[in-house]
Amino acid sequence: MSSTHAIPASVPRDEHVGNATGGKVGMWLFIAQDGFSFGGLLLAYGLLRIFSTDWPGPGLRPTDILGINLTAVATFVLICSSITMVMAVDSAQRANRRGTVLWLLGTILGGLMFLSVQAYEYTHLVHEGIGFTTSTWHGQPINNLFGSTFYVVTGFHGCHVTAGVIYLLFVLRGALKGKYTQGGLTYSPVELVGLFWHFVDLVWILVFTFIYLL
Repeated sequence: MSSTHAIPASVPRDEHVGNATGGKVGMWLFIAQDGFSFGGLLLAYGLLRIFSTDWPGPGLRPTDILGINLTAVATFVLICSSITMVMAVDSAQRANRRGTVLWLLGTILGGLMFLSVQAYEYTHLVHEGIGFTTSTWHGQPINNLFGSTFYVVTGFHGCHVTAGVIYLLFVLRGALKGKYTQGGLTYSPVELVGLFWHFVDLVWILVFTFIYLL
């Protein structure tokens, strides 16, 4: 008896996985390894906080120092930028050049607004005494690791947002030329930047929860 068996025609096939482009597979692999990087940073933050007796300082909680309300607004803006990214991909798939350009612009604007809030927050915290190596709050020394871990984790994410905005600008340039709205798989570059952007947004929700809210 032959060791090979024909697959019955009635068995459904996963056409999406079977037709995944090399670019999409590569992006998923990049996202997976990048997720481990964020996971390691958040794990280190969690362990440092658990084994610290004064985090961030005696009688203080992170919510007493960090600007929760302002950062919540920035978080909302970033979530909205994921929605505009979805619309950009949908427009590209429907060969709608104008819609693709406008939704990409909206996503870029959301990213820039988020970075502006982060820059403002960093400036404010440094002015209040929260440094990278040494930190004080209202003139009183607090755990120096609080500032170090805060800037490392949020700064690492900020670098990803910055890279995402630059990535989006290059895709926008191609969209203005109509490169991604010619039908078929020409929309693929818009979809790939969308995958990266959704990853950045999802990671921020975890960072916001771990560092700002807990």
